[in-house]
Amino acid sequence: MKNTLLIVSIVAASFTIAPTIQAEDNLSLRVCEYVSANDKKRLRKFLKKRKLKIRTIFNNIQCNSQNLLEFAASSQALDIGEMIIGKLPVKTVTANLDAITKHSAHLAVVANKRIK
Repeated sequence: MKNTLLIVSIVAASFTIAPTIQAEDNLSLRVCEYVSANDKKRLRKFLKKRKLKIRTIFNNIQCNSQNLLEFAASSQALDIGEMIIGKLPVKTVTANLDAITKHSAHLAVVANKRIK
């Protein structure tokens, strides 16, 4: 009886963990798609619907092994990049300035204005 209860609880726990992992992957995938497509309107709508902010998801989402800001710069997603720079704290923008400058001169100018 104890073994059966243990097996049932392990199986139940595995089912409850799996959907959250997929939900996080889906969130990352969607955000990365919107950034690469430079679709600011859909990204805002997506984040608003899920009551998320750029500041809260910035450290948790990686697109092609890059953070959102670097990915926007490398994808030449200038509108999204400007929006992200405006939403992030100055400290975070300063920390990512070298990566931004490497990929996009326009976003580097915007980031320098934000820092000053």
